[in-house]
Amino acid sequence: QVQLVESGGGLVQPGGSLSLSCVVSERILNFYAIGWYRQAPGKQRELVGRINSVNATYYENSAKGRFTISRDNEKNTVYLQMNNLKPEDTAVYYCKATGGLRDYWGQGTQVTVSS
Repeated sequence: QVQLVESGGGLVQPGGSLSLSCVVSERILNFYAIGWYRQAPGKQRELVGRINSVNATYYENSAKGRFTISRDNEKNTVYLQMNNLKPEDTAVYYCKATGGLRDYWGQGTQVTVSS
């Protein structure tokens, strides 16, 4: 069973930064892509961005210019660097590994942006 573990969440003031990590129990090169998603209270889970096996990235408009996704294949880890955080970025952040047969999700990490 593939496991994904997110970490790095916390409380940050508006304009601040956080770096999230997603450690995968298998070689991340085995997956087509690793994505970051978030779910705010009362809202549906939404895509933040993703990175594929050849390091191509995609970001939703809400993340463009502020968030950066990177990967370390040796550590089987994908990162989400978040800068200039806004209160509307408050959510539980999840990573998802897209495999050939199914997707795998982590348990999430809480990010709260508040003064």
